[in-house]
Amino acid sequence: MTDDGFRLEPVLSFLEGLQDRICADIEALEEGGRFREDAWTRPAGGGGRSRVLREGAVFEQAGVNYSHVMGPGLPASATAHRPELAGRSFQAAGVSLVVHPRNPYVPTSHMNVRVFVAEKTGEAPIWWFGGGFDLTPYYGFDEDSVHWHRTAEAACRPFGTDRYTAHKQWCDEYFFLKHRDEPRGIGGLFFDDLNEDGYDASFAYLRSVGEHYLEAYVPIVQRRRDTPYGDRERQFQLYRRGRYVEFNLVYDRGTLFGLQSGGRTESILMSLPPLVRWEYDWKPEPGSAEARLYERYLQPRDWLREGIEGT
Repeated sequence: MTDDGFRLEPVLSFLEGLQDRICADIEALEEGGRFREDAWTRPAGGGGRSRVLREGAVFEQAGVNYSHVMGPGLPASATAHRPELAGRSFQAAGVSLVVHPRNPYVPTSHMNVRVFVAEKTGEAPIWWFGGGFDLTPYYGFDEDSVHWHRTAEAACRPFGTDRYTAHKQWCDEYFFLKHRDEPRGIGGLFFDDLNEDGYDASFAYLRSVGEHYLEAYVPIVQRRRDTPYGDRERQFQLYRRGRYVEFNLVYDRGTLFGLQSGGRTESILMSLPPLVRWEYDWKPEPGSAEARLYERYLQPRDWLREGIEGT
């Protein structure tokens, strides 16, 4: 798409402010925990601010990254599906976060909003937005699942009746572990290459998704953070975290882009949980809460419709 009035500076300003607001709200939930910030520069161009909160009472680890990088050419992960971008310089900016809670009844959450610009002398820039958010529970609750998807739908509502359905489906398809034949969690929203509506509408949608993340996640944290749990629940949480690691290292395009473009490794891999376990050929006990995760929550579901029918 042509530039269509594309302006990068307002996007960068929004992304920096979004990182600040999300970190402040996570610190408020943690009640005393604070993020450590590492400001970094990338030798090939650009840099960012990585913020990590560790060993909190609520969050075992929460990482919220802001980056703005640039270079003379896009890495293979970015041009594999867009060969017309080969030979163009690029700028990429975004906020990416992953929150790993301590209590197994609080789900892990992920959010990312980003912008790409590919430029070539004498030609209009090619730009697009991408992002989304998704939820990975260890012990599922219908109430939480319905709330998460209602908030996702609210983020999409001003942008057309089909937006939520399309980006929910994209999320379900993207966050899927093919080698396990199972989804990473209960989904949410995912989108990429967004520019067909023009700059103003596309940027507005990016803002809506970024701003609805806290509305979706904070009430769930508040509802589940004090739920009693024991070693059984903790061990299952650590086991299921292994699926998160597998997806991020095998399939996640953002991880591949960051590593292939010479990004800061510590910032890229802050999405991984601090503790995790694998167990050979483990199966949940029939009729257990662990089995219910697989039977009800790691299955395709229309949580929005189920919420409407259940009210």
